[in-house]
Amino acid sequence: MTAEVINGKELVGEIREEIKNEVHQLVQQGTQPGLAVVLVGDDPASAVYVRNKAKACEEAGMYSEVHRLPAETSEEEVLSLIAKLNADERIHGILVQSPPPKHIDEQKVIDAIDPSKDVDCFHPVNVGNLVLGKEGFLPCTPAGVIEILKRKGVEIKGKHAVVIGRSHIVGKPMAMLLLREDATVTVCHSRTSNMAEITSQADILVVAVGRAKLVGKEHVKPGAVVIDVGMNRDENGKLCGDVDFEAVKETAGLITPVPGCVGPMTITMLLQNTLEAARKTGKSSVRV
Repeated sequence: MTAEVINGKELVGEIREEIKNEVHQLVQQGTQPGLAVVLVGDDPASAVYVRNKAKACEEAGMYSEVHRLPAETSEEEVLSLIAKLNADERIHGILVQSPPPKHIDEQKVIDAIDPSKDVDCFHPVNVGNLVLGKEGFLPCTPAGVIEILKRKGVEIKGKHAVVIGRSHIVGKPMAMLLLREDATVTVCHSRTSNMAEITSQADILVVAVGRAKLVGKEHVKPGAVVIDVGMNRDENGKLCGDVDFEAVKETAGLITPVPGCVGPMTITMLLQNTLEAARKTGKSSVRV
């Protein structure tokens, strides 16, 4: 048995086309969704992510601003920029690329973003809404995973889902969204004993720890759905996930490749959140 490898490019292209059409309709009504991305410092990986986000915005017909600030920019200057973006009616979504330089308190920066523009869903108000099951933005990577599962016709309700990782960005919100879809959820992490024993019971296995090829064949139940959120480099410097793809694809029923699936889907969900933010405010003049 060999797993079906999810075609991320096809899936992402389909959803982005839908978003592009919805953006076009909103523009016809006089509102162009706008996203501002703030990048402090010169981390090469962050610069690539920011470039990809700006490009995706433009392709969808959204307005995009990128604020590239030098690494020595003070915390006060970053907070001042966020205050300006909060007040700017052209901007519906604000994203501060993580991680900032060490002298900047990341949580203080997140707290300064207007929750109605927090399209990354990191602000405590939006995190609280997520936990309580209230309406609001959904965190981009976990929301992207749910979208992949639904678009591939994977039944989530009543299934045993195991999440490896407990970060605030992916692991915890992923568990919340799976619970919202009526899965029975187990969270594993670096202190979990007998991890393979637990993960091999999973119908849906989501891996988000940032350790190259951590998950092997012994961790996976035959026919399980395996979603790899990791982005690492192997011993040869080649991009790879947290899952040993070649070994696991012989056991899994459905598997995501790395790169090319969860990463682009995360950016797609960012576009979706920005679109939703623009719909709610309805404020903005179309740029010409």
